[in-house]
Amino acid sequence: MRVPLLDLRRQNKPLETTLHAALTRVVESGHFILGPEVAAFEEELSEVVGVGHAVGVSSGTDALLAALMALGVGPGDEVVTTPYSFFATVGAVVRLGARVVFADIDESSFNLDPVAAAAAVTARTKALLPVHLFGRPAAPLACGDLPVVEDAAQAVGATEVRGRAACYSFFPSKNLGAFGDAGAVVTDDAALAERLRLFRQHGAQPKYVHQVVGGNFRLDALQAAVLRVKLPRLASWSAARRANAARYRALFAEAFRGGLPDDLILPEDTPSHIYNQFVIRTRQRDALRAALTAQEIGTEIYYPLPLHLQPCFASLGHRQGDFPVAERLAKESLALPIFPELFEEEQAFVVETVARFYERGEAKAW
Repeated sequence: MRVPLLDLRRQNKPLETTLHAALTRVVESGHFILGPEVAAFEEELSEVVGVGHAVGVSSGTDALLAALMALGVGPGDEVVTTPYSFFATVGAVVRLGARVVFADIDESSFNLDPVAAAAAVTARTKALLPVHLFGRPAAPLACGDLPVVEDAAQAVGATEVRGRAACYSFFPSKNLGAFGDAGAVVTDDAALAERLRLFRQHGAQPKYVHQVVGGNFRLDALQAAVLRVKLPRLASWSAARRANAARYRALFAEAFRGGLPDDLILPEDTPSHIYNQFVIRTRQRDALRAALTAQEIGTEIYYPLPLHLQPCFASLGHRQGDFPVAERLAKESLALPIFPELFEEEQAFVVETVARFYERGEAKAW
């Protein structure tokens, strides 16, 4: 049985007629950048998320970049964040000339440790940048009046916005996915939302009069139209992911009736976790992945090298051992298929393959 890590065709096929109609509507309108389609999506997204303002942008990366720019982050500033995330989290900070200050993560949640984050704050700290990794909301950060920008790229709909702003990615593999790159920043701060709209259009207000040096962060109308079709289904898709996670737990309990091996750790469940990924941990990660691959089961490693050890950040001066929790989890984590349309028999085959791996031992040929 072939089990894909993700199969978007299963999601898009039932929506085919509605998606075609939405795309045709945009084509016939002749309005492809921002405009009424984007404005309608922004209003609908703000209602779903429960905030006053949503600003559509060109990607999750640009959402982070625009939010930090709108907050005035620049050279000489520091931003406290996690060393265990997708590259864009830190790349956005560095592109603005600010300094990244890492704090280690919590082992059970994979998210930024609030105590470590608070200890990393200095007089130069301009913002804090927690990540709701894998769809699990990070613990709140209490660091005085410092603005918190939430990297919620993997967690749209998972939690209410607690900080000054939350940044979403609508990359096709996300819980709410477009047909290409797209993103948004949501906030209850009207002044910040206005600055975001300014920055996403080269800082021009009015047209051809540039108040600040912004960027080209505009959301395509075609992507907004796709997202408007999918947004009403987000809650049911998130519920399906949670149901799949619960089924994994039941299947693993049945396969290992005497209890899971000490070496196998399932993700900790919380009520608001929406499982953009279902990430297990094992010290035999690479061998287990090879066994699953041999059975045509899709997996992924999120993320094999922590950000503080990336070659492009060598100037920060970090070494192996600086953030031991992030480094350990980077060696142990493995994502299993969890998408909403996953079949029960596919999940059963995944768990059966994992169980056979542990029964036969790492040295057995597959």
